[in-house]
Amino acid sequence: MKNIFKRSGILALLLFFIPTAVTGCSGEKKEEPVEEVEEPVYPVTIDNVEIRIGETTVQSLLDKGFKMTVSELTPDNEYYEYEIDPELELEANSYYTGGSIWITDQIFVHISIVTDEEAIRMGDAVIAYLDFSLAGGDEADLERIAFNGVPITELNRDKAGEMFPDFTGDENMWFSPYTMKEYSYFLGFNSQTDYSLMRFSVEKEYDVDWNSEQ
Repeated sequence: MKNIFKRSGILALLLFFIPTAVTGCSGEKKEEPVEEVEEPVYPVTIDNVEIRIGETTVQSLLDKGFKMTVSELTPDNEYYEYEIDPELELEANSYYTGGSIWITDQIFVHISIVTDEEAIRMGDAVIAYLDFSLAGGDEADLERIAFNGVPITELNRDKAGEMFPDFTGDENMWFSPYTMKEYSYFLGFNSQTDYSLMRFSVEKEYDVDWNSEQ
């Protein structure tokens, strides 16, 4: 896996299968092609800008005014934060982690991006993963974020159970079932107070190069 961006030109930068069989005249079972059930893509909205994992590009977010940054550890063990370069060329068929979008000083989103079969500029890479940390945000700031059309200020544990009855988990977390192979969703709640949403993530799985040189 690669870090999502790196300076100086060095890249560092969350189905149901329905098998069916029929019996022919010979009495032998004959397997039919497995039908793949399309999995739902639950969108995330920040300041009325919709993000759909596997579809939304980095450039489309930059064009909407979002600032995407990377924090890099210096030789002096200090973190240096810089904005990404959308023109930086990324390798083909690769997954990059380590980026962040800051909504406020307390609310941020970890972000990963992915490339396709050809090398592309970073701005054309697709959002593959979003992980929201919501602790410390006040209600006005949290209202700027929605998951599947519902403001996260309303998305407590009970509401999550109503919205996603096929998910599994307990009072502290609620996540998509193992039968979903392509997309995964996770919601974590504050069990110490009112079971409000503290963290959530959305991800699309990709068959990409996880181990190439950084």
